Amino acid sequence: MSLKRAQDLPEAGIIPEAGNAAEFTTGDWRTYVPEFVVENCIHCMFCWIYCPDSAIEIDASGEKPVMKGIILDHCKGCGICATECPPAAKGKAALVMVREEK
Repeated sequence: MSLKRAQDLPEAGIIPEAGNAAEFTTGDWRTYVPEFVVENCIHCMFCWIYCPDSAIEIDASGEKPVMKGIILDHCKGCGICATECPPAAKGKAALVMVREEK
């Protein structure tokens, strides 16, 4: 990918191609990251519904969608997924925010 000159960029607020968010890496400036604890997940999909960045990876090939993990290239570390994640029968949520170590 080559860098564009200022003259080649669209005016602010204009989206030249709809549906291209997956082409961009946007999650490299966060401080916290959701940690996925598989055994606590009840696959309610609240994380997927509330994630503003489409960073929740799911497998929808079966009868019911299943949470697979976090796509860190798109996660900005906002914590909405962890806030909305209900505790499982064990009383622990499947998504917990932890400080990201780089």
